[in-house]
Amino acid sequence: MTAPRLHHVVFAVSAERHKKVAQMFTDLGFHLQSAELAELGVTVSLDWDRGIELISPTPGATADVAASVQAFLDSKGDGIYTVVLQVPGAADAEAVAERYGAAIRFRQKLEGGGTHLEEIDLSVLDLPLTLLDTNIP
Repeated sequence: MTAPRLHHVVFAVSAERHKKVAQMFTDLGFHLQSAELAELGVTVSLDWDRGIELISPTPGATADVAASVQAFLDSKGDGIYTVVLQVPGAADAEAVAERYGAAIRFRQKLEGGGTHLEEIDLSVLDLPLTLLDTNIP
């Protein structure tokens, strides 16, 4: 069983600032990989090895994740959207968070080719957390 650990921090940034913020992290030495996740309505730039992710809603997107990120940006502006904790079992970790009044914002589960990834994005005790169970290095 893998011990839980801090995996990465996700910064929400407005779509119009995404490239500039990504360039700043690149200039700092991060190696961001960018992707458009059309089904989620977001653009992400991610360096899992160094623990940074940028997320921006795709303009006009209505998917739940895009709406959640846009609501965050509307209320708080650019900032820390969530802290991702890698856990050995998403369901077990969710049960713990529920004991503390967690409100689920988003969940996704992907499997195939010998890999799995389950994410549960939630707010618990006013902390934005994502529980991540994956075997992807």
